[in-house]
Amino acid sequence: MVCPAAPRLLLAVTFLLGSAVAPTSQPVQGQAGEGPGQQLDHKSGAGDSVLVSVYVQLEFSDKTCSLAHHRALTLPTASAASSPRTLTGLSITTECNVSRKGHSHCACRPGYQWSAHLCSSNKACPSQRHSGQPCDCQIFSHSVPGYCQLLPPVPGNLTLNSQLQMPGNNLNLTLLTTYNATNLKWYLRRTESDKRISLRSGTQVSLNFSQGQASLSITNMSHHWAGEYLISFEAQGFIWKLQQVVKVPLQKTEVVQFPDQLSISCTASPGFQLSCCFPSTNLVYSAAWSPRESSQVSLLNRTGSRCLLLDVQHCPEANTIYTCVLESQGLAPLRRSVAITVIQDGDIVCPADFSAAAWNVTKAGHVAQVPCPMNKTGTVERPCGPDGIWGPIQNNCIDTGILALYDEAMLLQAGQGKPDERVPQILEMLQERVEVASTPSDLLKLLSTVQVLASVVAEVRTALKPSALKDLLTMTDKVLDMHSSSLWTMAQAKEPSMGSNFLLAVETLVRSLSPKDHPFSFNSSNVLLQSRLLEPTCAEDYKISFSTRPPLQAWIPKYSLTPPVHNGTSISMTSVVLQKLDHLLPFNHGQGLGDLQYATPGLVLVISITAGSEAFTQAEVIMDFGHTDGNLRCVFWDHNLFHHAGGWSDKGCRAQAANDSLVTQCICQHLTAFSILMSRNTVPENPVLTLLSQVGLGTSILALLLCLGVYRLVWRAVVRNKVAFFRHAALFNMVICLLIADIWFLVSSVFVPGTHDLLCLASTFLCHFFYLATFFWMLAQALLLAHQLLFVFHQLSKPLVLSLMVILGYLCPLGFAGVTLGLYLPQGQYLREGKCWLNEKGVAVYTFAGPVLAIVGVNGLVLAMTVLKLLRPSLSEGPPVEKRQALMGVLKALLILTPIFGITWGLGLVTLVEEASIVPHYIFIILNSFQGVFILLFGCLTDKKVQEALCKRFCHTRPPNSAISLATNETYISKHSEGGSQTAR
Repeated sequence: MVCPAAPRLLLAVTFLLGSAVAPTSQPVQGQAGEGPGQQLDHKSGAGDSVLVSVYVQLEFSDKTCSLAHHRALTLPTASAASSPRTLTGLSITTECNVSRKGHSHCACRPGYQWSAHLCSSNKACPSQRHSGQPCDCQIFSHSVPGYCQLLPPVPGNLTLNSQLQMPGNNLNLTLLTTYNATNLKWYLRRTESDKRISLRSGTQVSLNFSQGQASLSITNMSHHWAGEYLISFEAQGFIWKLQQVVKVPLQKTEVVQFPDQLSISCTASPGFQLSCCFPSTNLVYSAAWSPRESSQVSLLNRTGSRCLLLDVQHCPEANTIYTCVLESQGLAPLRRSVAITVIQDGDIVCPADFSAAAWNVTKAGHVAQVPCPMNKTGTVERPCGPDGIWGPIQNNCIDTGILALYDEAMLLQAGQGKPDERVPQILEMLQERVEVASTPSDLLKLLSTVQVLASVVAEVRTALKPSALKDLLTMTDKVLDMHSSSLWTMAQAKEPSMGSNFLLAVETLVRSLSPKDHPFSFNSSNVLLQSRLLEPTCAEDYKISFSTRPPLQAWIPKYSLTPPVHNGTSISMTSVVLQKLDHLLPFNHGQGLGDLQYATPGLVLVISITAGSEAFTQAEVIMDFGHTDGNLRCVFWDHNLFHHAGGWSDKGCRAQAANDSLVTQCICQHLTAFSILMSRNTVPENPVLTLLSQVGLGTSILALLLCLGVYRLVWRAVVRNKVAFFRHAALFNMVICLLIADIWFLVSSVFVPGTHDLLCLASTFLCHFFYLATFFWMLAQALLLAHQLLFVFHQLSKPLVLSLMVILGYLCPLGFAGVTLGLYLPQGQYLREGKCWLNEKGVAVYTFAGPVLAIVGVNGLVLAMTVLKLLRPSLSEGPPVEKRQALMGVLKALLILTPIFGITWGLGLVTLVEEASIVPHYIFIILNSFQGVFILLFGCLTDKKVQEALCKRFCHTRPPNSAISLATNETYISKHSEGGSQTAR
């Protein structure tokens, strides 16, 4: 047959292997010269013979033609005009062997390859899967559709920054292509395994693709990243693979010696053994111990590592340092040393103890070490105290299986491997290793592995299959059964946030179930899970119930499901109950929840909504925990509290009584992990107290406004001297501060809906500041009175006194309020639960109560000093009536303003501490409600000069002489002082 428009020959050669009898060969229909799509039939001969067809290619000096036909060779007839033809070469392209199952295993000869189309549509031969050669052998279950093609020159070049990567450096591999490349994939064949590992973007791996270029970057290199890097890509119709070998030296920390130190008694233990273990790498290392006198050295090969053992036969005469040295050509040697201390006569030692382990005689101040049991890595340590008494045993052993899974999960997170394949496999193996967890380190590594897998699933949005989710929940159930064992307690002492982190990991993984696998349910003693898929057309409430004790029910109204339904995708609803987990969480209570006055019911409810690949967290959920206690708090676990250690918070949650029963329900406006806190000592809400407080504040506000109006009318008449000006200025500012504080307190109690609003935070700060300012202005007034008593002839400078009063009255309370806000708001200990006031469970409230009590104490001293001063006979030579008037003036001023403030706020401090009694609450509210009235009556209207000014303005009559005021105090103290001075003269 003639190749069209070209002087080419088509040729096929057939061999029979295994028998000397040639089979009958029949021609097969085909399309000459068309490559893919050609047909080839194989026919077995007699006996055990196997027919082997070999495709060949005949090359001419001017053209090339390929054929795959079983037929007789037919040469085209040479015409007179044509030039002579010469066969210049013969190349075999493809070799096919037929298996007993009738499958053709067709391999390409060197320099040839199957096309990318055939490679992607057929299976590779078993021998090729680990060969690293791209598409050189294919399995065809039916007729062979083509033959191997001649490879063109490699259309790219793979370069790297350095073949020897030092630990901690960054590796950069770059592929430059001369043709358009598609379907690029990076792989790593590590030193300890022949298996290719797919590389993807992760915490250490970065992949970048652009026109004509692809790059791979890996940060923080270690021996885990040493090996052969391959890149696979398609170009010019073929699959290409280029590779580079990367070597990474070991770090000193990767060389582990045992023990770290050793004290030995030559009489009790004449010999000892030292070991030096290091990972296997693609670099050749030679290891040696020094000194080696009287010792035997042996090399122990383990999976992925090697250990050099030094058996010292005789005890050294003095303290000796043994050094393990690892050397590799061109690299600095690695040295790890072990200090051997020889116990001398008279040294304090801990005696040998073989009760739990082989604790040999150890010198005081040293730490004895014994190796971990079989299948565990690490050490068991026991310190020997300075007095020769053994300390507690510290078990740092980790199960090698759990540690291997943790390392693999970390590499998966870094970018090695496919998460959709490896995450289910690791979960399956992990739940089988829970039973062998016998040390705190085992438990910590196991839970850390789950956390790493959860972060990987969340990052790449991997959908878990039901089998993988079942493995996770089975492992969770086993872990929760450890709640009463000392294992969890010791692990939590090492890592307090482990329970919170584990809860977050479980939350992440349970909502990763593939939508097609809903509904799904799981029931065990500690874990109950139910999931279902809601269609976009669903217009019902979501309801779920669990057979816990007491029964747990939850439902989400349909209006809360409206946002995800509008997306037009199905909604995955997953609810899981984790019993006993709340006892394993850190005992952290957020803002306003206190620390020791709450108990938990023993379960945590987690609800999640997923639409498509997006998780929805804003939805109203109503929960019935089966409790009738009206004092319970509805809470959720906030992972961001306490510097991400987690804590209970009630933000967005509230408790209310059910309409048709006595059961208390919880209503929350978001989705996460929920539970309840039952208060052991809570003051019941009393509507009478609330109403009385609001009415009293309103009355005080009106009285203070009236006081300001009076001052507006009589100010010039009552401040004719400096002493009167100072006193009324202090009283005026006191009225202003108390008025603003009462207004904000009333606004916060009436209009602020919750304790976490910005308005509530602002009102708390302003109340704190202005109530403190009220007391500091009262202190300023008391100090002025004390100055008048002690320094009679000392004249005060008006600008100086006013400046000092402003600093004392405003800047001091501002400092207290500002520092309190800055310190305790970030810690969640600023606001009181349910009220817009300072948190009474922490230190915040004492930044108010402390200054108030101190001011009350100072005012009490000034009061006592005033009384003593007025009662001295030498102070006055006036009639007894005037003495009594002076005394009554002072008592009216201080006993009304100072004690009323002190008593009410002193009772307020009692209400914060003694929450069980309701009586202090009533007394506090009644007295505090009329503070503004007291100031109006006794600080303003009963003042003699104020009365004179009002009468002069309105009635034009002389006021009665029986009026008592602070002006009397001013007048008579000065008169008494003058009388005393005249007497002295």
